[in-house]
Amino acid sequence: MTTPTPQHVLLFDGVCNLCNGFVQFVLPRDPQGYYQFASLQSDYGQNLLRRAGLPTDEISTVVLYENGRFYTHSDVGLRVVRHLSGLWPLLYALVIVPKPLRDAVYNWIARNRYRWFGKRESCMMPRPAYKSRFLE
Repeated sequence: MTTPTPQHVLLFDGVCNLCNGFVQFVLPRDPQGYYQFASLQSDYGQNLLRRAGLPTDEISTVVLYENGRFYTHSDVGLRVVRHLSGLWPLLYALVIVPKPLRDAVYNWIARNRYRWFGKRESCMMPRPAYKSRFLE
C-alpha cells in the first residue's frame, strides 16, 4: 500500500541559500501547517518531479504541488503567500503582472542565486519544531 501524497507540498533546492531562506520565511508564517516541504534532491522530491513530468536533474525552480496540480516559477511564490499569516496574502495581487514578465524576473534570479546567495554542501536540516513538516 502506498502512502497518499500530502495535498500541499513545496519542493525547493535544498543546497540553495535563497531557497532555504524562502522555506525559513514560510515556516513561521504558516502556523496552521498548510505546507509540507521536501528538497528537490530528496527521494520524495525526485519522485514528485517524475510524477509531474519535470526534469529531475535540473533544479532551477521551486515546485508547488497543491491539490493535485503542479506549479512552478513565479506562480509558486504567489500561491504560497495566499496562505501565510499577516498581510502577506496581499502580495497575491501581483498575479496581475503578466506571467511571462514575472517568470523572466524569476528565471534571472534563479540563474544567479548561487552567485548572489551562495550554496550549501548539503541540504539543510530542519529545526526540531518543524521536522514533522519535512518529507524525505
